[in-house]
Amino acid sequence: MATEPTHSQSIVVRGIAASPGIGIGKAFIVKEESLSYVFRSLAKDEIKKEIHRFRQAIAKTRADVLETREKVLKVLGKSHAALIDAHLLILEDALFSKDIEKKITQEMMNAEAALVAVLDGVGRMFDQLGDEYFRQRKDDVTDIGKRVMRHLLGHAGSQLSELTSRSIVVAHDLSPSDTMRLRDDLVEGFATDIGGRTSHTAILAQGLEIPAVVGLRELVAQVKAGDTLIVDGNEGLIVINPTPEMLENYRKVHEIQLADSRQLEKLKDLPAQTPDGRRLVLASNIETPEEVKTALGHGAEGIGLYRTEFLYIGRNSLPTEEDHYQKYCAVARQMLPYSVIIRTIDLGGDKLANLGVTGLNNEQNPFLGLRGIRLCLRYQNIFKEQLRAILRASVEGKLKIMYPMITSVEELRQANAILADVQQELRSKAIPFDANVEIGVMIETPSAAVIADLLAREVDYVSLGTNDLIQYTLAVDRVNENVASLYNPLHIGVLRLIHMVIEAAHKAEKWVGMCGEMAGDPTFTKILIGMGLDELSVPPAAVPRIKRLIRQTVYSDAQKLAQEILQMTEQDAVQKRLATPKI
Repeated sequence: MATEPTHSQSIVVRGIAASPGIGIGKAFIVKEESLSYVFRSLAKDEIKKEIHRFRQAIAKTRADVLETREKVLKVLGKSHAALIDAHLLILEDALFSKDIEKKITQEMMNAEAALVAVLDGVGRMFDQLGDEYFRQRKDDVTDIGKRVMRHLLGHAGSQLSELTSRSIVVAHDLSPSDTMRLRDDLVEGFATDIGGRTSHTAILAQGLEIPAVVGLRELVAQVKAGDTLIVDGNEGLIVINPTPEMLENYRKVHEIQLADSRQLEKLKDLPAQTPDGRRLVLASNIETPEEVKTALGHGAEGIGLYRTEFLYIGRNSLPTEEDHYQKYCAVARQMLPYSVIIRTIDLGGDKLANLGVTGLNNEQNPFLGLRGIRLCLRYQNIFKEQLRAILRASVEGKLKIMYPMITSVEELRQANAILADVQQELRSKAIPFDANVEIGVMIETPSAAVIADLLAREVDYVSLGTNDLIQYTLAVDRVNENVASLYNPLHIGVLRLIHMVIEAAHKAEKWVGMCGEMAGDPTFTKILIGMGLDELSVPPAAVPRIKRLIRQTVYSDAQKLAQEILQMTEQDAVQKRLATPKI
């Protein structure tokens, strides 16, 4: 990330904003552990003893994870404890027991070498996954692998136990268990060389309200123990040895933000409505039923995106219809009187292959491969099970169905035909369901955006999935550091596509939502309102801030802003106009 000298002794380092807030304190450096091992070939009579040693390491790691889970449950509740459940599932996965024991037995290598060999294979598999969220789950596997290795090597302690005063923790990486220790040790904030916005460590930091910046690449090498640091979790900045003026400014910002948080809490029960009467639906994105409480607590009026892929993570076999049904019922009931949009499976074939589905080969580029609705149309039994579960649960609340990765009218019609078959099957068995459940498509490819008028005729609503729409439109992988800077939601081509979709849907008298990260970024709220979006679905924590912006934005002014920007020809002009507070 860019390093900007601002003073003879001050350095500003830019990373990824992982948890909002300002933290100021002295640096405490967590040195990277040496987990080196010696490869050892086993004699035949050593195998049994080595497997026993490995199983003991697994058992100790499991005990550690359970202890962390208890802490998370106590402090943050079920929704965050579910993150730790994923680590438990990894430990119970065949990759962490069966495959490693197989290597110890058949290849007669010591447990440390077997662990590393299996982890390397898993890491390569995650690197090939098309979905950014799942690629970042590699960090969870790596974390668990390190913890098992520590027990194998007898290095189970934590450097964080040496903390004696309030500090800023600087590390190459922090595990979720380390993150939970930060709360105990009065940490003002933390900064790490690696990590992403959706890593479990980042999510825990948000729950604990610890300011954090990750993805700083070489910060550990730049900071000395005792340096004064500022963690700016709002902008994703670290300031090393700030000037007195910078310190004073940040302290003022910190105080203002505390007062601001108190004001935002007062908006919880107010509508997302502009001063001149434009009413929007402000919903939340969730992954598990446990997040519903958090969404409602922040004032969300529905679930605009329920990602169902979490049902497939950390398993050895496909989830059953009943697994789906129970989760959907739980969300539907809790969200009443609000609606819930369930996105059907948006996985790549590589993930299903790991769950025992045959006939799937490793793809050269899974991001452009057999994923989303393409996978569902190929493996219709899997798709039908999910649709049956959604329809059965639809009588428990207000559920809507959304198909991901649609690129043509033919795909939409095939999906709807399968849905009609499932509905007929339920009718024949006298199983109740909501016959009027709304059907929508996720617009996340340029082809879908261009034919939005055709798609809108055949659905009840459309929702813009901007993360992929932007990546596919600009041909940019936003986690590829070589081109990530080209990922630009304000690219004129992207804005025109979004506007085109909204106009096409409205012409067909259908409502339009947005559930990508763009919807939750205050930078874009006014222009999105002005373009005419009917619904914004954002992370639960972003609801209050986006609601306030909606309530402060005059719709007619926002429309003028959108029209002005859509006429622009240069990227710089768009950026400058949005940065100019004319409205």
